[in-house]
Parts: sequence; C-alpha cells; structure tokens
Amino acid sequence: MDAPRTERTIGELFADLSQKTSLLIRQEVQLARTELSQKTAQVGRAGAMLGAGGLVANAALLTLVTTVVLLLVQLGLDAWAAAGLTAVLLAGVGYVLVRAGLRQLRQPLTPVETVDSLKETAQWLKNETR
Repeated sequence: MDAPRTERTIGELFADLSQKTSLLIRQEVQLARTELSQKTAQVGRAGAMLGAGGLVANAALLTLVTTVVLLLVQLGLDAWAAAGLTAVLLAGVGYVLVRAGLRQLRQPLTPVETVDSLKETAQWLKNETR
C-alpha cells in the first residue's frame, strides 16, 4: 500500500495562495471601509462643532450686544463706540470656536491602518512568490 502523500503539488499550492490572497484582499477592503467610516464620523463631529460654534457666536451676538452696548453707553461711551467694541469682542469669541473646529478637520483622513496593512501584504506576497 502507498503511504499518504504529504507534499502538495504546485497547482495545489497556487490554488491555496490564490484563495488566501483573495481572502486577504477582501479583509483589506473591509478594513478600509471601517476606517473610512470612522474618519467620516470624525469629520461629521468636526462639522457639527463648526456649526455649533457659528450658532453660539450668533446667539452671543444677538443676546449680549444689546446688554453690553447699553452698559458701555451707561459708562459714558458713545453708542457707536460701545457697539463697535462689543462687536469686535464677540467676533473674537466666534473666531476661536471656528478655529477649534477647523483644527479637528485638519487631522489626516488617510486610512493609516489599511495603508500599513496593504504594504505588509505586498511585502508578504513578494516573499511568498519567490
């Protein structure tokens, strides 16, 4: 009786390599999708912060301008000077909020894990096909 064969043919090896490569590529695509959806959520949160910053700056403008202007007028400033000073101060607050939102948007959106994994996969494929 013949003993069972433990060595695989080249055809079997290539078929196995093809299946594993296909699986690996599908997993890489899934990783990219997951990572990009996380990045999209991050951009959405930053956009919401920008919108909230704009709303807060607008609300501050509407609610505080009158109060501050009247207070400054009461302290002796002309109405136009009091209104101008108040507007400049509130614009500064709005600017700070908008800058905070923009800073979050500047974070890289590249799917770093996927890129690193693809590089590793390419290196692995090079090594396997030698």
